[in-house]
Amino acid sequence: MDALIVDDSSTMLLRLRILLAQEHDVGVTTFTDPSAALIEAQTRAFDLVLVDQHMPEMDGVTFIHRMRTIPHYAQVPIVMVTSDASDTIRLAALEAGATDFLDKATKGVELAVRLRNQIRLAAAVRQLDDEAASLASEVETAVRHLREREEEIIFRLALAVEYRDNETGDHTWRVARYSQIIAESLGLEPELCRRIYLAAPLHDVGKVAVPDGILLKKGRLDDAEMETIRTHAAIGSRILGGSASELIQLAAEIAEAHHEKWDGSGYPNGWSGEAIPLAARIVAVADVYDALTTARPYKDAMAMEEALRCIQAEAGRHFDPACVVAFTARWLDIVSVGNVAVTTRAKLLGRSTEAWARVPELLREVLHRQGAMQPAT
Repeated sequence: MDALIVDDSSTMLLRLRILLAQEHDVGVTTFTDPSAALIEAQTRAFDLVLVDQHMPEMDGVTFIHRMRTIPHYAQVPIVMVTSDASDTIRLAALEAGATDFLDKATKGVELAVRLRNQIRLAAAVRQLDDEAASLASEVETAVRHLREREEEIIFRLALAVEYRDNETGDHTWRVARYSQIIAESLGLEPELCRRIYLAAPLHDVGKVAVPDGILLKKGRLDDAEMETIRTHAAIGSRILGGSASELIQLAAEIAEAHHEKWDGSGYPNGWSGEAIPLAARIVAVADVYDALTTARPYKDAMAMEEALRCIQAEAGRHFDPACVVAFTARWLDIVSVGNVAVTTRAKLLGRSTEAWARVPELLREVLHRQGAMQPAT
């Protein structure tokens, strides 16, 4: 336990130091200058503070008031040591935050006992603080684990959806990262950027209801098939809607509105401009860009620079102009994400706490690799 004594009287400092030093495990620091003591208290956590009332530069009441403004001294016992027994001084000290008083004229034995009681109180306060800090740490750890599990579940669900029409997990990861980059470029709060990153992978969750014959068709879709596949936005909203989780609520907004267009020509609701949720406007840019730069059975991949020009050309029609500006401003980061393959991504993430680090490769990727290793028959 550490005790702080502040008194301009060297005699009183010595007397109190000797009495405190007699107690087991009490370290004592003394100051005759209250301003210097306050500076020291900013960086040290004393368990007990004794302060004189009458000092030339700063009285004890002022000192106590300033000590209580230091966050880690909110509960620490602070005792005024004074020979002034007036009610005015005592009331002022109590209002400033004093815990108790010690009379300088108190006899040696009584003073020692009163100090011992203050040490016991300080020890109890410290124990409570330690227990509270430990509990807070446990709660923080539990909350972090819950958030990690929530993130992991979302990414695994997104991969399950993507498994139906995509050979790797890259699309889901890239759309998430592109969306996060755009959100950051827009200057959104870090926590919202994180939630957009986590919610974006569920943008196509409604595709679980689209028949394979349409979803996996290699040729161009006819009008009826296009109408069917466009139902995935409303279906995704129904799948994710009504959740108590803010993250899932955000994912529901994205799933429903990521095919809406700035000029109102999108689906399923024909929303336009800022009536479209911001997160959906962000994901719309990320999703279309990744679709343009990814090879599919029915098309080749477009060069990144060409895809960028396509995105820019659609600002104010398909896309929110501000999102396009934000996307362009972080172009080098976008290119960097686009050049990261699944296996490289896994190595980069390593054992990090990012959700993707805990998501395994798609089963068919593993089976495909195993099949390639089998000897020809």
